[in-house]
Amino acid sequence: MKQFYSIFALIFIVFTACAQQKESEVEASTPSESNYTSEIVVSDLNIPWGMAFLPDGSMLITEKSGELIHFYEGEKQLIEGTPNVYVRGQGGFMDVKLHPDYIENGWIYFSFASAEGEGDGGNTAILRAKLNGNTLVNSEMLYKASPNSKRGQHFGSRIEFDDEGYLYFSIGDRGDRDVNPQDITRDCGKIYRLNDDGSVPDDNPFINTENAKTAIYSYGHRNPQGMVKNPFTGAIWTNEHGPKGGDEINIIEKGNNYGWPVISYGINYSGTTFTDITEKEGMEQPLFYWVPSIAPSGMAFVSSNKYPEWKGNVLVGALKFEYLERLVIENNKVVKREKLLEDIGRVRNVIQGPDGFIYVAVEGKGIYKIVPQN
Repeated sequence: MKQFYSIFALIFIVFTACAQQKESEVEASTPSESNYTSEIVVSDLNIPWGMAFLPDGSMLITEKSGELIHFYEGEKQLIEGTPNVYVRGQGGFMDVKLHPDYIENGWIYFSFASAEGEGDGGNTAILRAKLNGNTLVNSEMLYKASPNSKRGQHFGSRIEFDDEGYLYFSIGDRGDRDVNPQDITRDCGKIYRLNDDGSVPDDNPFINTENAKTAIYSYGHRNPQGMVKNPFTGAIWTNEHGPKGGDEINIIEKGNNYGWPVISYGINYSGTTFTDITEKEGMEQPLFYWVPSIAPSGMAFVSSNKYPEWKGNVLVGALKFEYLERLVIENNKVVKREKLLEDIGRVRNVIQGPDGFIYVAVEGKGIYKIVPQN
């Protein structure tokens, strides 16, 4: 009998140690029919992380392995003069973004994992350069997170500009959740804001805080791999990976603490908890959270007349479930979720191009364009 109770107690402990998660308020559905289809634009890519259109309609594509590709009139050309990339785990050559005044100044911005600086391993860096023919020139390192780490996860990576021309970028917690995200004297687990030349704006929130990393704009993030300017409001929106559950969409505001890992709707991959709370005073609630996780990557607002039924919606790549998710948002609340391009593969990025079409980067395949059926 004693053995029976011991076994029962052990089973009880195991089950109570595994958290019961609160699932997302809105479930994703599959549309019964669609007015759109997809066509491959750039084929035979491995892990296309970032993409940006040049004024002539050609495209720059970053491959995580370290290559920068110029795709023009159906041909791929490797660009020379790219930075030395630290390729490990989730780190590599990541995002690419043109300066809002690119036609006037020619600056192109990149995020990548770099081994430069303090310590072994690598960390996320931001660089800008100009394109001269098929070569990057005038490269300038604008930011390098420190110290380096040999851990292979959570480099963040996304780059965006706001309406005032400030440069934003994300760096994940680098797998050190109990040290980095809540400490503003340390890099990692943050959204950063710089002037376009890499200098720190005078009104950044921690500019006068002793020992703070003054480029920090918000903190308490895990691994933001989606970032976009809302074209209707000018606000910076992000999505970030949770652990097992707890992926988030956030609207980034100056100096705010987004809670990781003190509050979260996620749990450990083992099923155990690392926090007992999902909200706390002084910490922001996400606009939306995913349980179960979809592993979000890339983010775009639809503002184009090419997709009248989707105008104002948000698109997010689902690495885990291999589809593109469409989120209908009303008054900053998700009211509908829809699965697009199901089983297309791991969607790494999504952007709305200057031609108004949506472009989707899929690992192991390439870049697709979403086009009307008729």
